[in-house]
Amino acid sequence: MRYLFTFLLVAFVQMSKAQDLTIPPKNYVDSVKIENAVKRKNDNYPLSDQSNSKKWKLLKKFSDEFDAETLNTDRWYPNNPKWKGRQPTYFHGSNVSLENSELVFRVNQHGNETLPEGYTHSTGFIKSKNKFLYGYFEAEGKLMDAPWVSGFWMTNVSKDWWTEIDICENAPGLHYNRHDLNSNIHVFRAPKDKGDVKKHFSRTKKYYFPLELQADYHVWGLEWTPEFIRFYIDGILFREAENTHWHQPLEVNFNCESNKWFGALPDDNRLDGEYHVKYFRVWELKK
Repeated sequence: MRYLFTFLLVAFVQMSKAQDLTIPPKNYVDSVKIENAVKRKNDNYPLSDQSNSKKWKLLKKFSDEFDAETLNTDRWYPNNPKWKGRQPTYFHGSNVSLENSELVFRVNQHGNETLPEGYTHSTGFIKSKNKFLYGYFEAEGKLMDAPWVSGFWMTNVSKDWWTEIDICENAPGLHYNRHDLNSNIHVFRAPKDKGDVKKHFSRTKKYYFPLELQADYHVWGLEWTPEFIRFYIDGILFREAENTHWHQPLEVNFNCESNKWFGALPDDNRLDGEYHVKYFRVWELKK
């Protein structure tokens, strides 16, 4: 596996130089053992805990199978009410739809509408209206095979407190990212009684996924408790982090976006990419 990593790193650096992009070098901390993937037997429990050994309770009020004709606006904002998007990609509601019982994100569906200054392309974003503090969060999705980041993440931006947990933040539409499984948790600021953070820090990990991430559907899971934060793919635990600062109620986000650090910048020859999400489910521990 070490020699494979070296080969991928050399190819990645060469591509980065060719595109003149500021992209951090790859540093895989581990590879995911896909032979340990879990087969689902019950939709009522997280994929990683099909026997429900931890006594999870499905919160149907906040979960969504995306099987309606239109987005449930009691659960979701159909766009991001606070953020226009990272330039040059603008968040526009036309890029979000429900089709064949799936949530679908596309690119540049805004037609002839003029985008704000600094934006050349558009894609979609939905945000939960409810904020959650701890629980298990799961979605099954097929990531966009085009140069945009496909996201499933949680955040809450307020004046004194801003934290973030990235459940899925990957751009496998770029060939040098096909096997990159990114995991990141951020603290941008926090009040005195919540850690007194005045300067942003993050705890970033990158894992090698043996299959191409954009080629099929995968199940992304987050187990979040006062003590730890655990990340899953296809029921496989691939990262556990001590929960030192992530005690803020957070909103759930699904989106696509530009991100130069992944090399994810628009390509007019690849505007047909789609990000599909089959469902979003959330559980709490039974009290």
